[in-house]
Amino acid sequence: MSAAVPRPAPPAAATVTLAPGARADERVLVPAALAFVGDLHRRFDATRRDLLTARAARQARFDAGERPDFLAETAAIRAGDWRVAPIPAALHDRRVEITGPVDRKMIINALNSGAKVFMADFEDSTSPTWDNLVDGQANLIDAVAGSIDYTSPEGRQYALKPEPAVLVVRPRGWHLAEKHVLVDGREVAASLFDFGLFAFHNAGALHARDRGPYLYLPKLESHREAALWDEVLAHAEAALGLPAGTIKVTVLIETLPAAFEMDEILHALKSRIVGLNCGRWDYIFSRIKTLRAHRDHVLPERGQVGMGVPFLKAYSELLIRTCHRRGAFAMGGMAAQIPISGDAQANEAALARVRADKQREARAGHDGTWVAHPGLIPIALAEFDAVNQLDKPRLDVDVGRDELLAVPEGTITRAGFSNNIDVCVRYLAAWLDGLGCVPIHHLMEDAATAEIARAQLWQWLHHEDLQLDDGTPIDFALFDAVLAGCAGRLPAAGLPGQARIAEAIGLLDEWTRADELAEFLTVPAYARLP
Repeated sequence: MSAAVPRPAPPAAATVTLAPGARADERVLVPAALAFVGDLHRRFDATRRDLLTARAARQARFDAGERPDFLAETAAIRAGDWRVAPIPAALHDRRVEITGPVDRKMIINALNSGAKVFMADFEDSTSPTWDNLVDGQANLIDAVAGSIDYTSPEGRQYALKPEPAVLVVRPRGWHLAEKHVLVDGREVAASLFDFGLFAFHNAGALHARDRGPYLYLPKLESHREAALWDEVLAHAEAALGLPAGTIKVTVLIETLPAAFEMDEILHALKSRIVGLNCGRWDYIFSRIKTLRAHRDHVLPERGQVGMGVPFLKAYSELLIRTCHRRGAFAMGGMAAQIPISGDAQANEAALARVRADKQREARAGHDGTWVAHPGLIPIALAEFDAVNQLDKPRLDVDVGRDELLAVPEGTITRAGFSNNIDVCVRYLAAWLDGLGCVPIHHLMEDAATAEIARAQLWQWLHHEDLQLDDGTPIDFALFDAVLAGCAGRLPAAGLPGQARIAEAIGLLDEWTRADELAEFLTVPAYARLP
């Protein structure tokens, strides 16, 4: 009788600890949930870090003169005849989606809003303080259970209505870490932390009701990053006892490199992806950031870069054609306007802009769209009523590299330059104070729109011979003068994050003068959050 072959000992469980000072929570941060997050991190974080290194290497090539392009090595995927898996019934109607942070009142109002989908956002519209993140997870547990309620300081009560919107959750992107949780002594990947806690607590209940879990995946820059998510989700399904392919995802195409890999991203996730989304504001930011070193790719001020400019129109139409060819939804972008009280004429003008934008999306072939405020839902819904777009293949669309990289005409005005400074300062001050979604100038600003402002300032000031439309040189003398007047232009009281305005001004000054454009404002600013 031969001797038994000794089996290797199973790997030790990950050591998961809270950083000193991080509030413990006996409901969300239960040992089994943290162990699940720790297992995800231990299995997948090394690949995540390798992919971030690949991002940096590719950006260095862009800075040295290379331009983004479609990948030669994946041409067979783009040419192939394949489709994504069928879309579940709960996601068949996505005509209007509303997004917002994970605070309790917001979740209730969004689920009750009449939108078809609510995207609960741990990313661009949530400032990732530890309290916001832990409370957000607790709020989602209650929302999934149907027991979520809220009583305002004034005594007003909020509770879920029958037939709420379908819940979709957006975890933070691959580039972020969560400093409050350590796995084997290393900060956990923020994406795995957000997803892991949500899935551990809610996946079983959602699956039992044929409601997912459903995710929006942000900030992807390549199909390899999408493939990593597929591996993570497949492992989570097995660990949680879910059938393979249960977790469904929509991917935001909100980076310039990803626009050249839409087919490949769909293919990497084809057993679970249901659509792509035009994350327009982050896409503009990524366009600036990716081509930051190229003088011939400087964009005009943000207000002149609407979805009608050629490079954005090409991006939108390519997304529609790509998705519909593969049986996936092509979601439109965010309407950031919010209703204007006290000025009927200005309010009607703002709503007319929303109506025109949503009409453009519906006519182009998008299957649904995003709004930031419940007051915009009826306008958007009217444009997408009775629309079945998946049968609109848009075979007329012929978009190549030149169309995606076209530079729009436009100018930089003094008002536009000043507005970029003011918006960035106001948003950053609020973010530092724990608010990630801030109304500014009748627009709901989040991290993406603030990033456009910050990146434009850096790019304008780090290329020579740029001028305002009145002939004024765009240089640091102009920047210093406008920045110095920022506090005086803002209200003296009542702003979100009022006490941190000076700190925000100092950070914007530091980041704008730096020789290198910071990849994301949320990374260095995160160190200042509790």
